[in-house]
Amino acid sequence: MADEKASCPAEVTLKLISGRWKPMVIYWLLQETKRFNQLQRDLGSVTHRTLSKTLKEMEADGLVARRDFGEIPPRVEYSLTPLGRSLDPVLAAMHDWANAHRHVD
Repeated sequence: MADEKASCPAEVTLKLISGRWKPMVIYWLLQETKRFNQLQRDLGSVTHRTLSKTLKEMEADGLVARRDFGEIPPRVEYSLTPLGRSLDPVLAAMHDWANAHRHVD
């Protein structure tokens, strides 16, 4: 990702958080480390397949850390990396903007 050149610096951020679920995954993982099923419940209507794909993409981008405990039944936890946590002010700014412009549809 660092090798890619963007015509606008915001493109880097948008690439990392684009999609319906990534900002929400970041939001919930900012609260605490979560297991897959808890994260899926928190997100609501996301499918198992979509969440799995989203988490893999975010892990590949260095935003999410996956910890597999190697137990039976499987126990896996997801948390934000420092890079992922650094998106907190970005999401906060998006939240503030949305609240200020609720009337825009």
